[in-house]
Parts: sequence; C-alpha cells; structure tokens
Amino acid sequence: MALIKSVRGFTPKIGKNVFLADNATVVGDVEMGDDCSIWFNAVLRGDVNSIRIGNKVNIQDGSVLHTLYQKSTIEIGDNVSVGHNVTIHGAKIEDNVLVGMGATILDHAVIGSNSIIAANSLILSGTKVEPNSVYAGVPAKKVKDIEPEQTSEMINKIANNYLMYSGWYKEE
Repeated sequence: MALIKSVRGFTPKIGKNVFLADNATVVGDVEMGDDCSIWFNAVLRGDVNSIRIGNKVNIQDGSVLHTLYQKSTIEIGDNVSVGHNVTIHGAKIEDNVLVGMGATILDHAVIGSNSIIAANSLILSGTKVEPNSVYAGVPAKKVKDIEPEQTSEMINKIANNYLMYSGWYKEE
C-alpha cells in the first residue's frame, strides 16, 4: 500500500479513481484530481509547500516532485504525463503536456500548454516554455513549434493509456 503521510497538519487529498502504486509516497500538502496515477517509487513531497495536480495526470516510476519552503509550489494542469525519473521542483505545468523521461524542471519555470519537454532536458529556474512547442537539451531551448492537434492526439493517447494501465492493477 502506498505511503500517504500527514506532515505539519497537512494530509494529502486524493481524487476519485486514482491509482497509487504500492511503494509510491504522497506526503503533506498534496491535492490531486480524478483519474490520476502515481507509479512505483514516485515521491510527491508536499512537506515544505503545496503540490496541486489536476485530472488525468500520470506521474511515472521514480519521479520526484518537491518545492522550496515558502518560495515555490508545484501546479500541474489536466491531462499531463510526467515520464519516468523526472524531477519537478517548484514549477508550473499547464494542461496537455508531456514531460519526457529523465527531464528536470526547476523552480518558477512555467511549461505552456500543449508542449513537450524532451527526455533528459533541463528546464532552468524561471524559464517560460511557450505553448505548442518542443524544448530539448541541457539547458533546454525551443526546438520547434507544433500544432496543438499534433500534441493533443499524442498526449491524450499517453494519458489514456496510463489510465488503462492503472485499471489493470485495480482488477487484481
């Protein structure tokens, strides 16, 4: 069973139809919407500041979400896929975003809607990722613009697949 822990008087709030892997950790001031999935070894540490997650968000294996005390929070919109081993530290991610495996997003960065952050990219503190774009590299830079329909189809497919995968575990 996942570790869900209260800290400093804050207890995580979990939406409906949410899958939490057996060794996922959700601590403190965390609120997540419906149809989310938090996968194996993922850690959502809302101990020093808040983490807000929308609907149909998947946080994949080994990812870590954390913030700065009294300085940064995490906001994640709807229909977002956070790939394996991603670090998000005090950033905002708008709706319909794919964060590739191994990426790092630092404090006060804002990831615009319908965007893709390539695998292993580093989004520096304060970076504003334009909507409808792909960013890649270390540090990440804009690679290209993409049509919202292109990203929407792919990002929806991934988010829907993770909703399906989580259903497999609930059947057991």
